[in-house]
Amino acid sequence: MVAADSRNAPIRQRSLRTHNLGLVLRHVAASARPVSRADVAAATGLTKATVSTLVDELLAGSLLTEVDPAPRTKAGRPAIGLRLAAQGPAGLGLEVNVDYLAACVVDLTGQVRHRDLRTGDYRGSDPAAVLHEVAEIARTAIEVAEGVGLTVAGTTLAVPGLVAGGIVRLAPNLDWHNVDVRALLGKRLPHQRLEVENEANLAALGELHALPDDDRASFLYISGEIGVGSGIVLDGELFRGARGFGGELGHVTIRPDGPHCRCGSRGCLEAYANQDALLRNAGEPSVARLVAVARAGAHAALMVLEEAGSAIGVAAADVVNLLDVETVVLGGIYAPLAPWLSEPVAREISERALATAWAPVTVRASVLGDTATVVGAAGSVIRAIRDAPATWLEFEGAVA
Repeated sequence: MVAADSRNAPIRQRSLRTHNLGLVLRHVAASARPVSRADVAAATGLTKATVSTLVDELLAGSLLTEVDPAPRTKAGRPAIGLRLAAQGPAGLGLEVNVDYLAACVVDLTGQVRHRDLRTGDYRGSDPAAVLHEVAEIARTAIEVAEGVGLTVAGTTLAVPGLVAGGIVRLAPNLDWHNVDVRALLGKRLPHQRLEVENEANLAALGELHALPDDDRASFLYISGEIGVGSGIVLDGELFRGARGFGGELGHVTIRPDGPHCRCGSRGCLEAYANQDALLRNAGEPSVARLVAVARAGAHAALMVLEEAGSAIGVAAADVVNLLDVETVVLGGIYAPLAPWLSEPVAREISERALATAWAPVTVRASVLGDTATVVGAAGSVIRAIRDAPATWLEFEGAVA
């Protein structure tokens, strides 16, 4: 007997309800203005009675809220509007980076309701000690969220390294190897649904959902920090690779005989264009200071940024040739430095990518800047609820 896959299996009543709940919620979420039950029925093809039942469930689960109807010019009673609830479930994003820890709470509408950033030096750090500090930041964020009427529905932790199944296989700049982050942090946050993901992937997702619908196509997001990472979005979907390790642009070789990289190889992009290299070569103490002297036209700073931009462009051109992305997005510390990095990046892509004469590539700064990763982490929880609201409603019912 051959087991039926999901495409060939019949749709049960429960599955139909689950699908339609998501359909209704996503339609309301995508609308720029409050919509009525009749609007939802007309747009989705569901009957008005079905929409009314589903909306009542979403209202009871604090996923939707009713708002006053807009004035009408036609005769008849104006319909009550629906929009996403700002007081209800929220996502908690956490980030471990080499020189800071961060937390962010995002509500169902996508608004940031809390942010926390704590600087430190976490190179060669003890994972258990760092995750203990992360848990403290998380508990504070949860308390703040609850204080403004939100319920944290889940937590996503961003880590700069190779992540699979909640385990950080390698984070070179932290010197973490095969660390079961989900288990360690889960012990400290026992009542949270916890996911662990690569930081650049989450930043790319944050950037994707910060863009207008028309711009959500294919792009390469490059995150500049102590490390250099990237997230690749193809046709509106994050590309993870066969085993989830895709996007390690920082370890693309620029010169085989180049300087040693923390990963153990030589000549990686990271060795030429990460934060340490930029500040060291420019002789400046901080990114803010580097921006200031570049703006003032300091020759040394401009030369360093020119060379870094060229290295980034060489690596990005390989991705353009392989995957035909339309846009390169400069994030992390590269976002404030984009006025000086963009031109050399674009030049290298133009010279090295085969199709740019017919299909030019846009290079631009990140919309979310240095908040992209932690906002993307929190947003991943919210998007999961929008995609499958039945899961949240069942969870709420079990808790109640």
